[in-house]
Amino acid sequence: MFDYVRSSYYLGEHFSGNCQTKDIEDGIGGTMTQYWIAPDGQLYIIDYTQTADFVELKEGDDGYNDKLALLNFRWIPNGTHGKVRPYPITKYVTIYPQNWQGDWEDWPDCRIHFKNGIVQNYEILTKGEK
Repeated sequence: MFDYVRSSYYLGEHFSGNCQTKDIEDGIGGTMTQYWIAPDGQLYIIDYTQTADFVELKEGDDGYNDKLALLNFRWIPNGTHGKVRPYPITKYVTIYPQNWQGDWEDWPDCRIHFKNGIVQNYEILTKGEK
């Protein structure tokens, strides 16, 4: 699994859309968490916790199946919005374009240096250059 990074900070032509990484969370390697790099270089985490309730479906509810008694549960949006918070990491993070269409040797990656959650510098390489 990956984490997702969307950047509004210029990191080259291939890194302005959706990107992926396994480097932000130490020791886990990606939990499908969403991050955003603001135009000023600040890294943010997008937190959707408590935006839905885990609800048991009752007989007669839409989606209820009497043959799946133990599986009649659903996440139901509760109207609460997510939060965007600064994410103050200090480390190097490598991101990759999410939907790269070219050859593997040409697949670019961007190594970003964050200090207290702010981009310090970055370097773009392709797999074939390593």
